[in-house]
Amino acid sequence: MEKRSYILSIPVLLISIIFIGRLFYLQIYNTDYRALSKNNAIKTLEEYPKRGTIYDRNGRLLVSNQPSYDIMLIPRELKSFDTIGFCKLTNLSKKQLKKEIKNAKRYSWRKPSTIIKNLTKTEYAWMQEKIRSYPGFYPQKRSLRYYHTNYGANLLGYIGEVNDYILKKKPQYKKGDFIGIDGIEKQYENELKGKKGIKYVQKDKYNRTIGTFANGTYDTLPVNGKSLTSTIDYKLQTYSEKLFKNKRGGLVALEPKTGEILALVTAPNYKPNLLVGRKRSKNFSKLYYDSIAKPLFDRSIQGEYPPGSPFKVINALIALQEGVTNTFEKIKCKRGYYYGKKNIRLGCHEHASPLDMRNGISHSCNAYFATMYRRIIEKYKTPQEGIDRWNKHVKSFGLGQYLGNDLPKGRPGKIPDSKLYNRYYQYPKYKWYATATISNAIGQGEILCTPMQMANMIAAIANKGYFYIPHIVKEIDGKPIEDPKFTLRKNTTIDKKHFDPIIEGMHKVYLEGTAKTLQVEGIDICGKTGTAENYTRINGKRIQLTDHSVFVAFAPKNDPKIALCVFVENGYWGSRYAGRMASLVIEKYLKDSISRTDLEKWINNHSLEKEYAKPYSGKPFRINQ
Repeated sequence: MEKRSYILSIPVLLISIIFIGRLFYLQIYNTDYRALSKNNAIKTLEEYPKRGTIYDRNGRLLVSNQPSYDIMLIPRELKSFDTIGFCKLTNLSKKQLKKEIKNAKRYSWRKPSTIIKNLTKTEYAWMQEKIRSYPGFYPQKRSLRYYHTNYGANLLGYIGEVNDYILKKKPQYKKGDFIGIDGIEKQYENELKGKKGIKYVQKDKYNRTIGTFANGTYDTLPVNGKSLTSTIDYKLQTYSEKLFKNKRGGLVALEPKTGEILALVTAPNYKPNLLVGRKRSKNFSKLYYDSIAKPLFDRSIQGEYPPGSPFKVINALIALQEGVTNTFEKIKCKRGYYYGKKNIRLGCHEHASPLDMRNGISHSCNAYFATMYRRIIEKYKTPQEGIDRWNKHVKSFGLGQYLGNDLPKGRPGKIPDSKLYNRYYQYPKYKWYATATISNAIGQGEILCTPMQMANMIAAIANKGYFYIPHIVKEIDGKPIEDPKFTLRKNTTIDKKHFDPIIEGMHKVYLEGTAKTLQVEGIDICGKTGTAENYTRINGKRIQLTDHSVFVAFAPKNDPKIALCVFVENGYWGSRYAGRMASLVIEKYLKDSISRTDLEKWINNHSLEKEYAKPYSGKPFRINQ
C-alpha cells in the first residue's frame, strides 16, 4: 500500500515542479511580462477588424467599410489640460466634454471609453498631431459601414454602439464596440464582426509613439469578419421598392425550389446610410418618432393582415383532401352565400353561375368557398373537431406561426382554432357552429397573415405540396449554407394530386378571371387577387377603412422560378395596385425588361398619399379586431 502511494505521488511532484518553474520564469526571469504590466510607457491598443462585406446573389457589393476614427480616453491617464483648446480642436462644447469625461470615469478608470465617435479621415487628419499633446486621449482607428445602395435598409439592417443593456447580456463586448442592430447585420453578427487584435506600443514622456513593444512579439492581428452572399436580387429589390413610391405595404418574392428570398420590400423605407456616422442618432430619432408612416416597421414580416381571397385556394385544397367535393361539382351563386334562420348574406360580385372549382378560383366566388368551408367543418361530429382539423391543414403551409426564417424579427399571424372560439362564445354556456366562423372561408374573420407567410404559402402551392423555410443568406465566405433548417423540405398535409386543379384555377385568373387585364406576353402566370377588408377600432367603435389590395402569384406555371405576395395598404382591390405590381415584378425577374409599360406608367403615376392622409388611415397594422 505504501509503495503504491509512493508511485502515485511521483507524477504529482513532477507536475508541481513544472508549474513552479514556469511561474518563476514568467514572474522573475522573464522581464518582458513585468514591463508589459508595470511600465506606464507601454500602452495596449485594440485593433478593430474589418466587418464582413455583404453581396447580392449575383456578386454585386451591397455593404462594405470605410475608414473612421474615434477619440478615446483612459481616465487614470488624464492630466490637467487646456479644455478650451481641446474643445476648439474637437468641435465639442465644454458641457459635452465634461459629460463625456464623467461617463468615462463612471464606466472605468483603467479601460478606454469613446469620447468622440466616427470621425471621417478628413476630419481626423487635421487634429492628428495636436491630439497627442493631451494625455489620456488617443485616436482609435475603426471602420464604418458603407451601404452601396439606397434600397433594402429593412433587410440589410444597421449597426450601433452597444448600450448598457447589451453589455449586461453580452459581456464579450466592451463600451465603444459596435454591434448589428437589425436585419442581416444583427442576425449574422457572429459571422460579420470578426475578432479584435491587440497591439503593444511604447510611448515617450511626451506621449508620442516611439515603436512597438518587443518587436511585436506579443501583438495579435485582427481577424476580419466573414463575407456574406445574400439571396437578394439587387435589381429586383431596387425595382420593387421604386414601385412602392407614395404607397405603403410589403412585398416578398421567393425562389420556390429553395426558399431563397429574392426581394423583401417594406414601404415606406429609408436610405441605409442615414444610420451611419455622426448624424446617425439624429436620423434614427426622426425615423423612430414617425408614428404615421412608421419607416422602421417592416410590413413585409411584421404587418399582420387578413389575407382576403388568396386564402380561398387553401380552403379549396383542404376540401379536396377531406373529400367533401371534387373538381367538377358546380355550386350556385346568387350574388352571395345565404345562411342561418335570418338568411344572413355573405355578399359576392356578379359572375357566371354555377361554377366548378377552377372557375370558383378564377372568379373568386364567395358562395363557392363558403360552401366548401362549411362542409369541411361539418364533416366532423362537432365544430370544435372540424375547425381543429382545418387549423392543422392551414398551419402545414407555414401560416399562423413563426416560419423561422433568418431574420431577427417578425410576427406569427393568427389561424383560429377551437380554443379561441370556445373562449369567444363562452362555450359550453353558448354553442357555436360552422356558420359562426364563415368569414374564414374568404380569408377574413380572425385570420391574420404576414406578406412573408403568404409568399411562402404560394411557394408551397407552386411546389405542389412542400416548401423550404425562407432565408436571406446564400453563402458564408463562399460556402453554401448547410443549416438543415433551410435545406430540408417541409411537407404540407395535402396530397400532391390535389394541386393541379388549383394551379389551373390560378392560371385561369390571368386568362379569363379577375387578373385578365394583367397578362404578360410569353409568361404563364398563376395568381390570385384579393381585396382585404380593413377595420380598426377608434374610441371603442369599429370603423371600416379603405380595403387593402392583395395579390399572390408564381411563374412560370410549369417551372416556377418566382413566387410572391404583394400587399398594398388601402389599395382598394386586388388587381388595382397589388396585381399590377406583381405582374411587373415577375416580368422584371424573368425577362430583365418590361413590356407592360402601361402597367408601369400607371403605378408610377398613381399615389395613395391622399388616402393615407384621411382620418385614422395611419393605424392599419392590426386591422382585424
